[in-house]
Amino acid sequence: MFMLHRPIPSFCSFRYGLSILLHVCNVLIMSQRMCVSLTMVVMVNRTDPHGLPNTSTEELLDNIKNPVYNWSPEIQGIIFSSIFYGSVIFQIPAGYLSGIYSVKKMVGSTLFVSSLINLFIPLAAQVGETLVIVCRVAQGVAQGTVAAAQQVIWIKWAPPLERGRLTSISISGFMLGPFITLIATGFICKSLGWPMVFYIMGACGCTLSLLWFVLFYDEPKDHPCMSISEKEYITSFHVQQVSSSEYSLPIKDMLKSLPLWAICMCIFALFWSSTIILFYTPTFINSKLHVNINENGLLSALPHLFSWIFGLLAGQMSDFLLSRNIFSILNIRKLFIMLGLLLPALFCVCLLYLSSSFYGTIIFLILACATGSFTMVAVIVNTLEIAPRYCGFLNGFILVIGTIAGIISSTLTGIILNQDPESSWFKIFFLIAGINVIGVIFYLIFAKAEIQDWAKEKQHTRL
Repeated sequence: MFMLHRPIPSFCSFRYGLSILLHVCNVLIMSQRMCVSLTMVVMVNRTDPHGLPNTSTEELLDNIKNPVYNWSPEIQGIIFSSIFYGSVIFQIPAGYLSGIYSVKKMVGSTLFVSSLINLFIPLAAQVGETLVIVCRVAQGVAQGTVAAAQQVIWIKWAPPLERGRLTSISISGFMLGPFITLIATGFICKSLGWPMVFYIMGACGCTLSLLWFVLFYDEPKDHPCMSISEKEYITSFHVQQVSSSEYSLPIKDMLKSLPLWAICMCIFALFWSSTIILFYTPTFINSKLHVNINENGLLSALPHLFSWIFGLLAGQMSDFLLSRNIFSILNIRKLFIMLGLLLPALFCVCLLYLSSSFYGTIIFLILACATGSFTMVAVIVNTLEIAPRYCGFLNGFILVIGTIAGIISSTLTGIILNQDPESSWFKIFFLIAGINVIGVIFYLIFAKAEIQDWAKEKQHTRL
């Protein structure tokens, strides 16, 4: 299966330090993305006629510490969604460029730009909502670049038997970010004012980007702080990989590749459900449990905490099964796709029929969110397996598919809730379950775990 090499102690190694660095990077990316959604509660004055339909601060706050603006619900919706439009615009180009240019420079510079924009948003709000929207779109471009480019790192830095756990550690930052933001933002707004949320997140991001430039190198063999034994251990798995400075993309073959579309179907299903849970969990808790705003914030944060824990466990389980030769690589990917899509579908249905009690509702909500983390271990690593030369471009592509799914699902959920509040959650959760089941069936039939012919180094397919 794989050549045997004497392993370097995992958690004392630099590659695991790198995965933790990427983890923190992703926590900050998600925190910067989400904080405006929560600070909007105190940014908008509901006593103004234009602000009446939107929930705002429940008590009068000092206007110096917490400036208030008269933004309509329509404007607020555009501000919320604008960051996704920025991500959609540049994720595919960013993935392609990450296969050509330095990932160190791409991730470090765009993280710095996103953080700098975050520092600027309070000032932009004083100028007007248009400038805030422009800032959010630009921030989406920067964050989309960070998300798409970072996966290329594991081609050179992750031994095959550790790809699952290294990937899960890094991407689980996207799951921990919402939890930290939900817990911290309310406290910061009350004690220091909402502008400090943006200043703190922005300053942390700028600091982290500087650390990134110091600590990360594109090639393991070039890193001055790594031991020689670890360099040899990592590079021994990648001696046959040739990095070309430029390559043509076999677009036609990619579009005809059923294994690639199997990954896309799963990422579409994952982002469909996770976006609904991200944005509408507080609404669901409020409609079913009728708790106060502080309790709602805590309960809404819990699914993201358990999603982070399950994501870390999934990577460990995946690599354990692989290292023990218990299942083939393809069967391991299929197993985690089934767990990551069928279990959330099951728990969503349980939320409708078996959650009559307070604790039942919370438990099933947590499980519906947390078990979806199993999917990420399979889909991200699977792109490395079927097309390592083009994994940057392909990760950008599947992230765009996922972002589109998120935009459609959040919009459709709002329409369903607005038109039919009585039976709306039945429709929403059954739709999640149906899409997840379709994704699983497609993946089980068409998924592969070996390099495809169009992705091999010897082939030069052009449009």
